[in-house]
Amino acid sequence: MQVLQSTAFSYLDPSRGFDGGVNAFYRLLYRQLVTKAPNDAKDPNAMVPDLAESLGKVSADGLTWTYKLKAGIKFANGAPITSKDVKFGISRSWDPEIGIGAPYLKQLIAAPKGYLGPYRSGELRTIETPDDRTIVFHLKAPFPEFDAALSMPSGTPFPVGTGGGDSFIKNVIASGPYDVEKTTPGSLIQLKRNPHWDAKSDTVRKAYPDAWRFTIGVDGATIDERLIAGQGADINVVAGSVQTATVARLQTPQLKARTIKAPSTCLTYMSLNTTKKPLDNVKVRQAVNYAVDKGSVLNASGGRQFATVSDTILPSAVSGHVDYDPYPSANHAGDTSKAKQLLTGAGFPNGFTMTLDVRAKEVDQRQGEAIQQALKRAGIKVRLNVIDASTFYETIGTPSQQHDAAITGWCPDWASSASTFLPPLFDGRHVTAKGNQNLAQLDDHAVNAEFDRISAMTDLSAANKAWGELDKKIMALAPVVPLNVANRIYLPGTNVAGVIAPSGDLDYGIIGLKDPAKG
Repeated sequence: MQVLQSTAFSYLDPSRGFDGGVNAFYRLLYRQLVTKAPNDAKDPNAMVPDLAESLGKVSADGLTWTYKLKAGIKFANGAPITSKDVKFGISRSWDPEIGIGAPYLKQLIAAPKGYLGPYRSGELRTIETPDDRTIVFHLKAPFPEFDAALSMPSGTPFPVGTGGGDSFIKNVIASGPYDVEKTTPGSLIQLKRNPHWDAKSDTVRKAYPDAWRFTIGVDGATIDERLIAGQGADINVVAGSVQTATVARLQTPQLKARTIKAPSTCLTYMSLNTTKKPLDNVKVRQAVNYAVDKGSVLNASGGRQFATVSDTILPSAVSGHVDYDPYPSANHAGDTSKAKQLLTGAGFPNGFTMTLDVRAKEVDQRQGEAIQQALKRAGIKVRLNVIDASTFYETIGTPSQQHDAAITGWCPDWASSASTFLPPLFDGRHVTAKGNQNLAQLDDHAVNAEFDRISAMTDLSAANKAWGELDKKIMALAPVVPLNVANRIYLPGTNVAGVIAPSGDLDYGIIGLKDPAKG
């Protein structure tokens, strides 16, 4: 099986890596106690047992979670995977040099103050291993979605004592269906089958191909050309979403039949800084929501193929999403009359001037210009502040440097609920001087209280309904303007099967070849 990609993976080490591209790759190499269901499952967002026999058993006070490992599971080196290995792998997250990936486990588990991981501080006693197949976690506070936190890459087990320093930068110890055979930094990763992986113990990964070859550093336009031509070994190629300029070429019946359009869980939105006048006035923020021509922004984003207009904060692929439109307009073209009415009521009949931060990228700047033109019709003058892409997120994440608004985006760390979507963006108690995610700086007591109430709910289905209702309450305060949800456009090779992406991301665990003989 061949994969073509432009950029290299962040890290082979799952305690260090934490981004969408590498997470899909990790699924081939690693297993966790719990993982996301496969993309072809009835509920692809659900959390399911992986190395564990079942989802966690939680104590009455919500502070203790217990798991029992499946029998006979092994690492690629043939050693059994024990509870002590799971504990060790997770405790690596506290190492200040290594644990730079998914933060949730070290935020949730009640580690002693000053604990710096197994290499510096030794054993983490708040994770107990009463026997080789039982592991018990003690949390700082109840967290009903602890199963989901364990599905993150930082939940990967490793043999006790391994992986210190930089030893996992170039090679690792696999627990999934494949192992690293060869790596050439920046250009190639080859995977071979892990002979000690037991398919009977793994209900998530089908692992159809005998080997995987990731070719890295290929220009995006070149990848698309090869996929369109589909010559020779390229019939067995899969790659990321095609380039914007390529979409217009995917119109022949043959290419249309191969094209897969998948809505993602990632929202593009414009934040409105509620600490800046006059955006501290909710009527002004509501006026901005009415004034934005989302259709024009969609065209600037590449059109309907590449994105879908969003009226809500939560994308449709995130559990808890509710369809509603709090600021309706015909064809999503904006309602200038309603915007002007609200501005007059707020004391700004002649509008006002605001500064919009955008990345120095063509699409982002086109989106900013579309917003600028729409708001001008309502009397709002928008100055575009173009920021270098390398420093954009650092700048807008520093409240002392951000302006009135910014075009940015957000993807949840898991889509089985909105717990990694709404709280990071709108919990006013977590506004920070640097690395701030609540760009609107919204600090509403009622909203904050709802975060606490819903996060403590043990009935996750009921919690998802509550998240959807909270989406409505937040949008009534208009701290952001949801713009659109990105679509991924895939063009797999003609001999590739299993390209199913209900949440936008590929699942390599179920991808294979229609005719393996042509591989």
